[in-house]
Amino acid sequence: MAKTKELSKDVRDKIVDLHKAGMGYKTIAKQLGEKVTTVGAIIRKWKKHKRTVNLPRPGAPCKISPRGVAMIMRTVRNQPRTTREDLVNDLKAAGTIVTKKTIGNTLRREGLKSCSARKVPLLKKAHIHARLKFANEHLNDSEDNWVKVLWSDETKMELFGINSTRRVWRRRNAAYDPKNTMPTVKHGGGNIMLWRCFSAKGTEQLHCIKGTTDGAMYRQILGENLLPSARALKMGRGWVYQHDNDPKHTAKANKEWLKKKHINVLEWPSQSPDLNPIENLWRELKVRVAKRQPRNLNDLEKIYKEEWDKIPKTFFTHVFLDFFVVILSLTVQINLPLKL
Repeated sequence: MAKTKELSKDVRDKIVDLHKAGMGYKTIAKQLGEKVTTVGAIIRKWKKHKRTVNLPRPGAPCKISPRGVAMIMRTVRNQPRTTREDLVNDLKAAGTIVTKKTIGNTLRREGLKSCSARKVPLLKKAHIHARLKFANEHLNDSEDNWVKVLWSDETKMELFGINSTRRVWRRRNAAYDPKNTMPTVKHGGGNIMLWRCFSAKGTEQLHCIKGTTDGAMYRQILGENLLPSARALKMGRGWVYQHDNDPKHTAKANKEWLKKKHINVLEWPSQSPDLNPIENLWRELKVRVAKRQPRNLNDLEKIYKEEWDKIPKTFFTHVFLDFFVVILSLTVQINLPLKL
């Protein structure tokens, strides 16, 4: 937004003279064709500093007027994905020419910073209502209740996964130096499917899935790992099993198998991987494996087993507690009353 034209010294002095003569703000403004607010500002300035000329300024004046700042803040508030170039063009259309750097400095001064947008599940209205219902039902559950939950999930460990996003320190013309590049191949260079369950008490060994993961394979995984893990972790009576709504999990045969084994299953809202604390555990493992830079699938399998055993037991407590933070945050975002 362009700044308004400043009044000349003669006009300012005339405003002060008319004020001394006993005229009011409105009368002076009407006689000189200026705004009442402008007249008032000049007179207040004269009363305080006994001068009408501009006071010395500490540094270069701001290139964007307060109205311009308000305009770009309003735009960013309504459309957070607005680029600095878009804002430059908006101000240019309004008569103010600035650079993208000026826009960035202004936004930072207003308390904003450029961040990567967080990736979240794509939610439909039904998903939102289900997550809301889940949060509302479990908000007041005690920590003892969550200790009895055995969380589970599958993940794909790619040979060149997180490695592809690593940064390097290099000079301008050394981009393609072999030391500064990251080799990539199609489809991630191969992968290994893993299944694991854990609780606030800890976890057991990872299970590497061989072959196609379907309902029968999942049932076999549960038969070989679920009950032994529950016993090893000393879950006790009344423990609850958690898995998501993947079709192979909710297959009729698998539901019947769980019922036959008298295993209670936690009702889980669809499209909610962000609520499962095991996702933090997978992330920790993948970061650790990526730092080792495996060269082939055999190397990958060896490294992930070694790094899994190195994860400290205290990490599980932090992962477990993070789940409660997510639940509370979700509840706050949807404006539910907190009963703590």
